[in-house]
Amino acid sequence: QVQLVESGGGLVQAGGSLRLSCEASGRTFSNYHIGWFRRAPGKEREFVAAISGRGGRTNVPDPVNGRFTISRDNAKNTAYLQMNSLKPEDTAVYYCAAFNGAYYRDYVRREGQYDYWGQGTQVTVSS
Repeated sequence: QVQLVESGGGLVQAGGSLRLSCEASGRTFSNYHIGWFRRAPGKEREFVAAISGRGGRTNVPDPVNGRFTISRDNAKNTAYLQMNSLKPEDTAVYYCAAFNGAYYRDYVRREGQYDYWGQGTQVTVSS
């Protein structure tokens, strides 16, 4: 089992920044790839970013590319999502998730690829 706990959400004005953290416990953190997803009100959960276990590969989809950056510190068992130039449409509950196995660019975008999920942290961007 891997337990994931997100933190760092909050209320921010448009154009501002937030850094979300995802702290893991239970297993060797570097064995797990980490993904960030978000769910906005009335919408399905969508992929935001992913990073491989050792941090050598990342994927960020076009809607947030250039504004969001994913990273990890395996010594601290923590992954991060740095969000800059936030927009009101970034308002959502943000979740981190983990899986092990092969890291494929197309697979890391899929919710079903992930075995473990955090409880989410709310991000609200005001206009």
